[in-house]
Amino acid sequence: MSAALPEVVSQEEWAAARESLLVEEKAALRALDKVNAQRRRLPMVRWDTSYVFRSVDGEASLLDLFDGRRQLITYHYMMFPGDPHRCSGCAFLVDNMPVRHEALNNRDVTLVVTAPAPLEESEPFRQRMGWTMPWYSTHGSTFTADCGAGHGFGVSVFLRDGDDVYRTYYTTGRGGDLLVGTLRYLDLTPMGRHEEWEESGRGTDAPGSWWRLHDEY
Repeated sequence: MSAALPEVVSQEEWAAARESLLVEEKAALRALDKVNAQRRRLPMVRWDTSYVFRSVDGEASLLDLFDGRRQLITYHYMMFPGDPHRCSGCAFLVDNMPVRHEALNNRDVTLVVTAPAPLEESEPFRQRMGWTMPWYSTHGSTFTADCGAGHGFGVSVFLRDGDDVYRTYYTTGRGGDLLVGTLRYLDLTPMGRHEEWEESGRGTDAPGSWWRLHDEY
């Protein structure tokens, strides 16, 4: 185990190495700023608003999901009708969603979770997890499939202009990593995520194999 630990050096050597890494970190952040700017400049496509969503408060339209704001982020949860599986990866991401949404709301953004399973199947799980964010079932509609997340998960972003809705962005796979704060903290540590792909060579776990529902750790 000790062979996998970082090298022990003097304070001066550590400070020099840290300053060298800081240059790389700043360059990476500037590169991310450019990607974020490109994302904001993406074109958009007009989106159907006739979908019907269901929550504990009743039926809602896509326009209703905006809750009066101009921008909507929806996470497509992998929870399918009649399937008892409850995805630990999706749960990991939803666990990392902000508990309070005032800051997002102040920036004209509403954040919601949607799932293809009927509400009677997904609502008990939401209650078990203690999640309080807006949660909707897309059962009976093609919304999830139309967004490209029919057999998986994803994140869709929409913009409202009056009663017209446009889709501006979609991501899945590693794109979801950026929404998981726990991973950002782990990436600061010398042992990282303990996953085999990491260049440090200190992990042996398969990617995501350690994720659990938070009441199963």
